[in-house]
Amino acid sequence: MIDVMLVEDDPGFARRFVEAIAMSASVRLTRTCHCVKDALEHLATEQPDVLLVDLGLPDGNGIEVIRHAVALYPSCDVLVVSVYGDKTNVLKSIEAGASGYLLKDGLREDILQHIDDLRRGGSPVSPLIARQLLRRFQPVRPTEPPPGEHVTERELEVLNLLARGFNYQEIAGLLGVSKHTIGTYIKRMYRKLHVNSRSEAVFEAQRIGLLE
Repeated sequence: MIDVMLVEDDPGFARRFVEAIAMSASVRLTRTCHCVKDALEHLATEQPDVLLVDLGLPDGNGIEVIRHAVALYPSCDVLVVSVYGDKTNVLKSIEAGASGYLLKDGLREDILQHIDDLRRGGSPVSPLIARQLLRRFQPVRPTEPPPGEHVTERELEVLNLLARGFNYQEIAGLLGVSKHTIGTYIKRMYRKLHVNSRSEAVFEAQRIGLLE
């Protein structure tokens, strides 16, 4: 027999779990708790095989119950069934020792199947929760800075001269540098402004307020 302790304060969901478990010949509900305090008291004397726990309880967070259960009974499998699907609650639950995480709104399959999967070494997880967990381990994609960010004073000086109609050679003479250096400045500005031509550079610089 698989002994299950339920920690759930919502009468509707509690009744649903009780009725489902009552139909099984291999799973039995040994205790139903409605708050953190009640759950901690019963865990002191009762060892469940599976702990079904909600997070939003009247006197605290179910994560406290998870930590307590896992510390007392390392072989206990914990399945979170909650309306909370945010990253913080998901990660804290898993770090506390939960082996599965199901959202109440998406709970369509028989809870008995999830309990069986849990005891067989599986980790029942709602699709939305699985996506959050996968995103956590995906590399952070670099984002491009907004146009015009990090344009230097010298590059802005070159840009102003371009806007006034000077060519590369004339700008080089005015600034006392080589034509090649001016070309380098302009390529950097194109990249920072996300443009590909002189006219686009001037237009974009005026649009974002770099030029009068």
